[in-house]
Amino acid sequence: MTAAAVVVKGGNMPQQMIVRRDTNTWTFQVWASFSLAVLLCGMGIINMPSENLDRAFLALGYFFCLSSSFVLSKTMRDNQIERVDTNAWVFQVWVAFGIALLLTAWGLVRMNIGTWEKAYMCATWLYLISSAFTLQKAIRDKHDADLLDHQPGDDAARTPPPES
Repeated sequence: MTAAAVVVKGGNMPQQMIVRRDTNTWTFQVWASFSLAVLLCGMGIINMPSENLDRAFLALGYFFCLSSSFVLSKTMRDNQIERVDTNAWVFQVWVAFGIALLLTAWGLVRMNIGTWEKAYMCATWLYLISSAFTLQKAIRDKHDADLLDHQPGDDAARTPPPES
């Protein structure tokens, strides 16, 4: 992983932000993990010994959780240095993420399937959410590093971080 620092002027005082560029191996692993999570969730939903309506509910719950996790991750990252979103938006994003988790968990608990099937569906669901956050971070880190690489002007603002 390579890193560069940039001085960001936001708020009351300038801050130094470290922008890291991930290795190709890490990027591959993140995408592979996310793809595997989607595949395992899909296989679990398709093969779940349940009614079609239960499968549809769970698929919608997973999509709701997935999309709300991407929105939450983006909102938190956008507001990392200074607040760019309104309090109402940030509140709505957190509430939507919470509702997605609660409704999906409620649906899993009430489904008339075996304990091991519920455990599988819960594990793949949590794997999906976790890998979605990791993927979003990797994508945004690459975007930030690309912006820094193509930033015109003062190269003095881009200094290598101190060696540890």
